[in-house]
Amino acid sequence: MRRSQELPSRCPRPTHELLQLLTRPWTMHILWVLSTSGPTRFGALRRQIEGISSRLLTERLRDLEEKGFVYRHYEPTIPPAVTYGLTKRMQEISEALEKLDELAHKWQEEDNKTERKRARQKRRHVILAHDLDVTAEQAKRLR
Repeated sequence: MRRSQELPSRCPRPTHELLQLLTRPWTMHILWVLSTSGPTRFGALRRQIEGISSRLLTERLRDLEEKGFVYRHYEPTIPPAVTYGLTKRMQEISEALEKLDELAHKWQEEDNKTERKRARQKRRHVILAHDLDVTAEQAKRLR
């Protein structure tokens, strides 16, 4: 582990390692596609994840398979058929991810309300500035 990635002694190592795996680029997208599409062949998976290279998709799938989140089913046909799907371990963590998703949506809505409020205030300052023939910043100070 590089020095910058060393963990403080109090940091829960298993949690850190799990989050490190899940937050790598493309990983959550891969898991989301597999969770919504069910078991999927490699080529179909690559087509559903626009912008990912075959090399990177292979790397992420290997990491997820190694950690037990994804299974790989190989059929020795011509051409070979390789199908990926979610394991029981991934289904277990899905509950926690759904809770995180709920929080993310809740916080996004709160942030959107705050942003809309700021935009309304800014419009008021611009209208006031126009009416008073001053800059928006000067109108803001007048309030």
